[in-house]
Amino acid sequence: QVQLVESGGGSVQAGGSLRLSCSASGRSFYSYVMSWFRQAPGKEREFVALIGWNSDSTNYIDSVKGRFTISRDNAKNTVYLQMNILKPEDTAVYYCAAGLRITGWANDYDYWGQGTQVTVSS
Repeated sequence: QVQLVESGGGSVQAGGSLRLSCSASGRSFYSYVMSWFRQAPGKEREFVALIGWNSDSTNYIDSVKGRFTISRDNAKNTVYLQMNILKPEDTAVYYCAAGLRITGWANDYDYWGQGTQVTVSS
């Protein structure tokens, strides 16, 4: 069982930065693929970024490539999402998720956090 708690959301102006954190409980954090998803009002939840067990692989949705960076610290049971050059279209609730497969499909993830709101104003 893994419990995930996100933090770091907030309101920023376009062009600004935020760093999201996701802290995980449990002793086997290192064995999970960790991902960030987001859901904007009236839209489906979408994949944003993932990172493999030992940070050996990362993947991003095209719209955030070059702006967002996912990282993890297995010693701290934490995954991060550094978000730079934020745009109004990045406004959403951001969720972290843990799973056993390297995939961008939300249904493949077993554990989810409660989400943190990110609002970017123009």
